[in-house]
Amino acid sequence: MHLPPNSAERNPSQRGREAGFTLLEILVVIAILGLLIGLVAPAALRQLGGAKVSVAKQTIERLGSVLDLYKLDVGSYPTTEQGLGALVERPTGVSIWNGPYLKGDKIQSDPWNHPFIYRAPSNRRQRDYDLCSGGAAGAAGEPGSEGMICNN
Repeated sequence: MHLPPNSAERNPSQRGREAGFTLLEILVVIAILGLLIGLVAPAALRQLGGAKVSVAKQTIERLGSVLDLYKLDVGSYPTTEQGLGALVERPTGVSIWNGPYLKGDKIQSDPWNHPFIYRAPSNRRQRDYDLCSGGAAGAAGEPGSEGMICNN
C-alpha cells in the first residue's frame, strides 16, 4: 500500500514558507504586547504608589503610638533636637526612660527610603508634635504642605 506524499514532499519550494512565522505576524504580536503593557503598567504603578502612601500613614500612626508611650514614661514628647532617636536611645537629661521603645538601633525610613520628619512642639494647631513623610518626592517643608503625609 502506497501512502500519498504530504504537502512538503509534493512541493519542495513551499517547505520553507510553512516552517515559521512571517515578519508581519511577529510585528502584529509585538504591537499587541506593547498595547497591553501600555495599558496595564500605569495601573500597576498607581496601585504601587497608593500602597506606599498607605504604608507611610500606618507607620506614622504606629510611631505616634510609640511616642505616646514615651510621653507616659518621660512626661513629654521628645524635643525636635532629640528627635525620633529618643525612642531607641536614652536622650541626655532624661531620668525616667523605659526604652528602647522600638526594636533595632535606628528609626526606619518611610516607604520611599527618606527619613521621617519630626518636630516638637508642633506649629500646627491642636497638635503636640509633627511626624511626617516627605512622600514620593521627599518633600521637605512645613507639615501639611503639598506631597507630605503627616500625623492627624
